[in-house]
Amino acid sequence: MRTKRALSLSDARKIVDAARREAEQRKWNVSIAVVDDGGFLLALERLDGAGPQTPEIATRKAFTAAMVRLPTKTVEDMAKERPGLLGMPGQLRVQGGLPIQVEGEWVGAVGVSGVASHEDEQVARAGIAALG
Repeated sequence: MRTKRALSLSDARKIVDAARREAEQRKWNVSIAVVDDGGFLLALERLDGAGPQTPEIATRKAFTAAMVRLPTKTVEDMAKERPGLLGMPGQLRVQGGLPIQVEGEWVGAVGVSGVASHEDEQVARAGIAALG
């Protein structure tokens, strides 16, 4: 039987902590979501001042990145050429979600919402970098 890598709760908290530091350094009020490889929520944090819709958007961005194993910006761009992709339930094709790959295995994703989409992605990237 094959052994599979998986994000732990400790890993998810490490990602959220690093992403929060990036957001706070830039004074960005965001929500940060981390999901496992099946798109199920492991950690969610809504910073003070983040809009009430941001936790849901961050979670859907993370879910989308986990399901398609691509940055949500890539999927957003693909949907412009192939509008049929918009029919996939539960997905949000807006920049700010990044899949997480460790030693060649997809283990989950992080999604961020609250500032401009490219800034959301910057915060997500900072979170993933904390895994090393």
